[in-house]
Amino acid sequence: MSKSVIWALIGLGFLFFLIGMAFSKFLIFIGLIMLAGGLFLGLGPDGILRKDQVVDSWGMLIEKAQGKAENVFQNTDSHIKESKAPSIEMERKSIGPGIVRGLMGATRDFLVVTYIQSMRMKPYKIFLNARDYGDNLDVSWYLTFKPSLLQAAMCLIPFVNVFPRTSMEIDLFDQQDLRAYSTVVHHSVLKSVEKLMLELNQDTSKIDRKSRGFLGIS
Repeated sequence: MSKSVIWALIGLGFLFFLIGMAFSKFLIFIGLIMLAGGLFLGLGPDGILRKDQVVDSWGMLIEKAQGKAENVFQNTDSHIKESKAPSIEMERKSIGPGIVRGLMGATRDFLVVTYIQSMRMKPYKIFLNARDYGDNLDVSWYLTFKPSLLQAAMCLIPFVNVFPRTSMEIDLFDQQDLRAYSTVVHHSVLKSVEKLMLELNQDTSKIDRKSRGFLGIS
């Protein structure tokens, strides 16, 4: 959907809300629905990447690799598929750091990787980005804990533990699955980075292979 349509929906929603403040609660309700719909269509459920959602991460700068982002995206996608890891979905998406900045066009291209075998694991998504930074290529991934609205609502029900309330509230089996899934993605990114560096005749021993977070995978 085009940005102009999304902005029109948000604008109309705001207008209905203001008119409703003076005349009708029903118009307020319609305005809020339109506002929520516009924001949802603009960024989608996975369209925002906030730093407080990140529970593990990794990144490095590859010198003199400007223009090679697509190599990293495609090779990582291929390596993940070659691993035959079960129940992994991948999707390229434009991601913003927040709702307002995202709708204003401050977005970057990410490969979003989701482990879909268990509903308890779906809140854990990995966002891979590769972007030019001067003459260099900045490559990074972020493991996030992002429950859906339904999962977040379920977590508010007392004595119900269907979904983890925090990133650390998972049992041993879930932790094993999370570590295995994250390691497959991490190793796939490392293979892609190594391949690119070898093509550029660079020393791959300089790669920092350990992630920074509660998993600390390498």
